[in-house]
Amino acid sequence: MRYNIFGDSLPAVTIQLNRGESIYTQSGGMTWMTDNITMDTNMRGGYLKGLGRMFSGESLFMVTYTANSDGAEITFASTFPGAIIAADIGRSNLIVQKSAFLCAQPSVELSVHFNKSFKSGLFGGEGFILQKLSGNGLAFFEIDGACYEKVLGPGEVLKVDTGNIAAFEESVRYEVETVKGFKNVMFGGEGLFLSKLTGPGKIWLQTMPLSAFAQKLSPLMPHNTD
Repeated sequence: MRYNIFGDSLPAVTIQLNRGESIYTQSGGMTWMTDNITMDTNMRGGYLKGLGRMFSGESLFMVTYTANSDGAEITFASTFPGAIIAADIGRSNLIVQKSAFLCAQPSVELSVHFNKSFKSGLFGGEGFILQKLSGNGLAFFEIDGACYEKVLGPGEVLKVDTGNIAAFEESVRYEVETVKGFKNVMFGGEGLFLSKLTGPGKIWLQTMPLSAFAQKLSPLMPHNTD
């Protein structure tokens, strides 16, 4: 399997499959493909797993695309300006933001991940429900805006504005802490909470989360005064 990510800030990924190789995505996720590919729509793991994926922002049904001959090509496009990240899941399980999943090899399992910390789930910007990528193989997920990757050493801490965390390896501890100081809270512009990531492990940060973009755009939208 080979792939090519293209498109700058409006990216897509074209994946080249040899005969018998497969890739799966959520229902409606494919953009274009060659005619030597078979499409199979299924719940992938049954109703309960499908229901869990719905809570994490994906569809109940998934679609598996399998090449009938060598050189088949299929393309998946991002849903928001940003970046597409390719990750080797065999190295580590990944926790990604809700709705970030794009596509993966069948050996990669997509499941719902519940944030165990009440404070992190309520104020961390990611919510209580995230997505988990486990197993072995190649997976692709979306980043809102530009992407910044960093590997945290054991005990190394990075504090991040809420919503700017796109993904992190399962070994990274994710918490939320309160901003200290009345003036910092009132006039610092960062709000009352910051997300805290503690290594070891790799993290992916995003510069423009969709929620922040919508908040910036909202005052410019016409409002019904009736």
